[in-house]
Amino acid sequence: MPDDPTITDAIRESAAGPKRAEGDSGSVEQHDLKDQIEADRYLSSKEAAKKGLGVRMTKVVPPGAV
Repeated sequence: MPDDPTITDAIRESAAGPKRAEGDSGSVEQHDLKDQIEADRYLSSKEAAKKGLGVRMTKVVPPGAV
């Protein structure tokens, strides 16, 4: 699984470059930045889900209640 800084660097590099480039050997088009950000959020959420539950359920009993 790639590290988060690697994904962040890839998004930053993609945003700095052109969306489409053409030359004598052919043309290249990158994925939309929106799609890359959604992919980064998805991978981050999967990594966070591995760490455990984000919500802890507890029972609160006020003092003096029986």
